Amino acid sequence: MPDRLRFLASKPRAIPSAIVFGAPLDLTESFRRGAGLAPPRIREVSDSIESYSPALDADLEDINLVDWGDVPLDGLDLPGSLSEVETWAQRAAGEAPFLILGGEHTISLGAIEGLMKRYSNLVVVQIDAHLDLIDSFAGLSVSHATAFRRVVEYIGAESLVQLGVRSGTRDEFALAKTCLHSSPDLSLPPAIRRRLSGAPIYLSIDIDVLDPSCAPGTGNPEPGGHSFHTLVSFLYGLRGLNVVGMDIVEVSPPLDPSDITAAAAAKLARELILLFGRRVAIEKPSDPCLLHSGTRPLAKFKP
Repeated sequence: MPDRLRFLASKPRAIPSAIVFGAPLDLTESFRRGAGLAPPRIREVSDSIESYSPALDADLEDINLVDWGDVPLDGLDLPGSLSEVETWAQRAAGEAPFLILGGEHTISLGAIEGLMKRYSNLVVVQIDAHLDLIDSFAGLSVSHATAFRRVVEYIGAESLVQLGVRSGTRDEFALAKTCLHSSPDLSLPPAIRRRLSGAPIYLSIDIDVLDPSCAPGTGNPEPGGHSFHTLVSFLYGLRGLNVVGMDIVEVSPPLDPSDITAAAAAKLARELILLFGRRVAIEKPSDPCLLHSGTRPLAKFKP
């Protein structure tokens, strides 16, 4: 992968502190497409920010950040695409905490499937404007609008936390009441924080949790959202939790004037990597590890 296309300060290294890879899926977007173009654009825009985080007093240059490139999804159908994401997530989980650059939100299904092979007690924290709990949308049982309905069926509502949610159907909001926690706020009640303590966590951030004034470049913008400052301050408060995998999804470069949304995603990515990456001493560069895998339909999330 050419250096100019790698995420900020990432290099091939033998023992990663954190892994980043892209999942350019864009098959089920219901309003405006373009999310499949996000991974390379977020990488390009990351070059415009500093590797040092003053809020965390930490620098990407001081950790072993490895960029694996993008999951090869060209020509694959939805089950095949999710299976590839599952394979990459399972492989990454065996090496270090990882961050996926989406892509539509459906990629979370593949990542969660991969992590469940390693962590049977996985808890999912969804930060999103939309509940994504509808059973079927436009004739599809698996899509960006149904993703977390399938998650609930797989891991159980008691293992799903939803934050920032402010849009959904009446039935979705009724189902959300059965989740471990569901709220339009970006905060964790003490009892929920204690429940998360020590559990392996998958953290999924849909960029539309931000107000469209902060993140206009997304397929389904939802007014009344949070500021970037509120979101990142909440994420800082998660320090110390066992976050084993993450994603940032639904950035759409064709809809993103002046790269406002891509810049927000790049900075969020930097902070997440520094928050949850392992503190592994930097080693001498080595050849990048090429990841090859076959495809197979997902048993749990097959449409």
